[in-house]
Amino acid sequence: MTNDFIYDIETYVNMFSCDITHVDTRTRWVFEVSDRRDQSRHFFDMLFWLKQTDSRLFGYNNEGFDWPVCQHLADVFAAQGFFTARDAYDKAQAIIDGDRFAHTVWPRDRLVTQGDLYKIHHFDNMARSTSLKKLEINMRSARVVDLPYSPHEPLTSEQMDEVIAYMCHDVGETLRFYEHSRDQIKFRDDLALKYPDLGDVLNFNDTKIGKKYFERELERRVPGSCYVKVNGRRQVRQTIRDRIALCDVISPKVMFTRPEFQRILDWLNNQVLERAEIDGMRTGDVETKGVLKDVGAVIDGFGFDFGTGGIHGSVKAQTVRASETHDLIDVDVASYYPNLAISNRWFPEHLSEAFCDIYSDVYEMRKTHKKGTAENAMLKLALNGVYGDSNNKYSPFYDPQYTMSITVNGQLYLCMLAEWLLAKTGGSMVQINTDGLTMLVPKMHRQNFNDTCAAWERHTGLELEHVDYSAMHIRDVNSYIAVKMDGSVKRIGAYAHETPHDNPYTRERQWHQDHSALVVRKAAEAALVHGVDVAEFIKSHTNPFDFLISIKVPRTSTLTLGDEPIQNTTRYYISTVGCSLTKTMPPLKGKTEPRKFAVQKGWNVTISNDVEAFDWSNVNWLYYIEEARKLLI
Repeated sequence: MTNDFIYDIETYVNMFSCDITHVDTRTRWVFEVSDRRDQSRHFFDMLFWLKQTDSRLFGYNNEGFDWPVCQHLADVFAAQGFFTARDAYDKAQAIIDGDRFAHTVWPRDRLVTQGDLYKIHHFDNMARSTSLKKLEINMRSARVVDLPYSPHEPLTSEQMDEVIAYMCHDVGETLRFYEHSRDQIKFRDDLALKYPDLGDVLNFNDTKIGKKYFERELERRVPGSCYVKVNGRRQVRQTIRDRIALCDVISPKVMFTRPEFQRILDWLNNQVLERAEIDGMRTGDVETKGVLKDVGAVIDGFGFDFGTGGIHGSVKAQTVRASETHDLIDVDVASYYPNLAISNRWFPEHLSEAFCDIYSDVYEMRKTHKKGTAENAMLKLALNGVYGDSNNKYSPFYDPQYTMSITVNGQLYLCMLAEWLLAKTGGSMVQINTDGLTMLVPKMHRQNFNDTCAAWERHTGLELEHVDYSAMHIRDVNSYIAVKMDGSVKRIGAYAHETPHDNPYTRERQWHQDHSALVVRKAAEAALVHGVDVAEFIKSHTNPFDFLISIKVPRTSTLTLGDEPIQNTTRYYISTVGCSLTKTMPPLKGKTEPRKFAVQKGWNVTISNDVEAFDWSNVNWLYYIEEARKLLI
């Protein structure tokens, strides 16, 4: 049995409440401090019992909010023998309205060990930010409930009971997400035992774990690599650049015969990146973003488009198939960006070649874990995260010249592979994207294809992974379905529908992404891959969650169904009988009129925050059929 508990708090002007539920037994303790009940001593005693039993409290964004409030209340109780609801409310508002970091309780100072599912899954990253309500929708919860009352208004006794019921519902949903996260938690527990000096690893996201491991190994092998002491304080070491001449970063291995590619190489060799101008002076960081914008070449009618994030290009709106005369072959470079550094011995200038050795160690470590495991996923993010941090001005890996050496050479190497394969095989390009390419190759030249790939590997020191497809259904470079020879399917972009319910480690539709109307994507795949009629597939589909659509608006905005206000995080389906859905936003600066926008314009919707409200006889099949047909090639 574990000593893990799930908890949540509510802080109102006249009521503080907390639910603490044991993970394994589901035993629940509910505490309340209000004008009708004072359980401040019971709550204080519970926290100390959790401390004495080496228990852990897991929550959702609890490191940033719930625990600072709880520890504050424990301190108040220790000082005066009680605390009030107002003590909790004032602390909560100070966190919400002020600098959250100022209220951080560091791991060494915590009364009870904290596990924050919000941070473990990296939802504290702006691009992945996810509320518990949205998570409930993606977990396919039977009920999705928003906070019923403003925390700034006093509650009646009846309203207090409603808020406590809401809080207990949230703890139940957090517990469900804890169950989905068991592998990630166990992995972190194992790491903490193996590397006790990594820090609060329980609350590190995968990428941060990898970067911290990297820092640890660098400091262990070359002390002072990442940090130095300045006036008694630790300061990050970095390589700051005044300018970057791209001719200094382009590998001598890059060579072209096609004039279209040679033109790009010549252009790149003449580019010099300089500091950004601030107030008329070049005092900012060296500009790296946008330097490759609008840079490209067209070879035999196929467009190669360069970009800071990588190269891309694709045929559009067509199905490409292998045949009796042609193979459809995809090649990817194994861990491309890390292996560029490893094979070429490239590293941030302030770090030694130990950087490349550690990179190699992590890469080899990843290969010992099967794809689809927590360990493999973490190490992949670690490998890529270190590269990403080379352009992060707060990171010990920061050296923008290293960043450009990876991204520029990565694109040029792939173009070189494409040029060689086009010349040796008579094949045609289908796609190129960041770390690989796909070609349609005459079978009679398959051996030439393999030999050319091997020659490229020897020339670059990189390794290619080959996959044969039977077909690719391509809308564009970012959205396609690729069918492997064994019948398994790779889905990208608009066609991706696999969620963590199907595969806990999927890269298709992760917990933070939109899971709306998945039946549309599934119907498109059934039609493209298996020849199933879209309408037939949709009308025979039996999972109501695949028809549900979600919307979330900020607290400054409102949602209305017809003329009726509804909760700001809402789940609905397109229906024959229903009402229009409208989002109202605050007026623009200098204006007085609120802005109104139709949601699903022209269609009626029915709210289904309680899945029991879903009515098959009210589904508007036409909407889903039309949306699926838009994805057909």
